[in-house]
Amino acid sequence: MRSLIFIVLTGVFVSYIPTTLTHSKTETPKPISIEKEEVKSEAQLLYDRMHLQSILKFEAFEQALHGYHTLRPKKAGVLTVIDFTLPSTDKRMVVLDMEKEKVLFHTIVSHGRNSGEKYAKSFSNRHGSYQSSLGFFLTENTYQGGNGYSLVLDGLEKGINDQAKARAVVIHGADYCSESVIKATGRLGRSYGCPALPRALTKPIINTIKDGTLLYIYADNEQYMASSKVFQSLPSSGLLAQRDGGIDSLDNLN
Repeated sequence: MRSLIFIVLTGVFVSYIPTTLTHSKTETPKPISIEKEEVKSEAQLLYDRMHLQSILKFEAFEQALHGYHTLRPKKAGVLTVIDFTLPSTDKRMVVLDMEKEKVLFHTIVSHGRNSGEKYAKSFSNRHGSYQSSLGFFLTENTYQGGNGYSLVLDGLEKGINDQAKARAVVIHGADYCSESVIKATGRLGRSYGCPALPRALTKPIINTIKDGTLLYIYADNEQYMASSKVFQSLPSSGLLAQRDGGIDSLDNLN
């Protein structure tokens, strides 16, 4: 055992401490590398699980999902999204099974003749406008009309699309909504404001989404976002932060 040696010199104690005790080597700690893990929202996680990256824009899906949680349609489980930022030559209508988290249909769809040529750029709730309307709709009953098997749409947003039923804006099939028309003209034919479908898909899609499911028509439109009550109460933290504090009744939109 090492010990301290004390020497008395003229009444003063002087201590001797071995250098091995006083000059221990101090290592500089290495910086710890911490990788930041990306935190994804509920919408992003669901979007990834459903493999929608090549099918539907995330912004359109996120807004539709917010409405789905907020409006609480009476027939949950199915959500339809139409993305009018895409040209009519693209498949811009998607029908989603929210319970099984899968895509049911992905197809072309026509817009109103006065909304634009290849792209839908102008939207209206006005009678005689022959334009498409944006926002959230609830599907209702089916009927046989001048365009064959058709589906009534109830516009849920006052001043934005609440005249849809009075304008006879419905989902129906049309010969002008086909790949052959795209090849011949470079775009789809256009409706009087209805989201028209290819004839072969009309019946299966209508039978899937009828009787109370939610339809959202998206266009990345600032005027719509500023006017829609569905999005006016959003917190700054994100679209789905108030999932459990949604609108109590669809009537509150009107």
